[in-house]
Amino acid sequence: MNGVVLSTNVASPQPDPGGAARRSGILKVPCEKIELVIPGLDYGDGSGVVGDFVGDSRHHGGYHKAIYGFNREELNFWEHVLGTSLPSGFFGENLTVAELNLSELMINQRVHIGSALLEVSVPRIPCRTFASWLDVHGWTKKFTERAQCGTYFRIIKPGTIFPGDHLVLSSPPSHGVTVSEAFQAKMGNRVFARRVAAHCLPGHHHAELARLVGEK
Repeated sequence: MNGVVLSTNVASPQPDPGGAARRSGILKVPCEKIELVIPGLDYGDGSGVVGDFVGDSRHHGGYHKAIYGFNREELNFWEHVLGTSLPSGFFGENLTVAELNLSELMINQRVHIGSALLEVSVPRIPCRTFASWLDVHGWTKKFTERAQCGTYFRIIKPGTIFPGDHLVLSSPPSHGVTVSEAFQAKMGNRVFARRVAAHCLPGHHHAELARLVGEK
């Protein structure tokens, strides 16, 4: 089943909630549409969303983290658990999506949205900024145990995405590795790490898993 974009979001820069001497783009706010471009390979090469803001350029932005998607259903889940309102964009996502579980997409699977073509890239890993922004005791552990992390996308073909656009999936890659499995691997699950390390994550993401399972 194809999903639908409920909200397109860009950063509203805030003081870094973790206390770093920089602004943060963790809070995204809904906008009429987003325009996508292909950033450079490295993290410091900025967002793939025109007008977006990346505060921590050492760990965010660039080709493999060009745009982030998260499920509205997961925001609803955490609203219930935490007893608070979580508007679309609050988890830092550029795309708030419904009716399709982004965490169950396959790594490297391609998705048409609007006039853009995206490719599932790497899972979102909970960082200090994210934990400080939520200000929930044990947030990283809670988010990790849930293992519904959303996904970063590469931009294969630039274009425009509007709320209401549908996600049209390509055939899944044969390796069968989901974003959730890659997330659990990167968070230290050795069973998943052995499975994921044999396949599909780029660059240092693969190197981290290879070290975890004792491979070269």
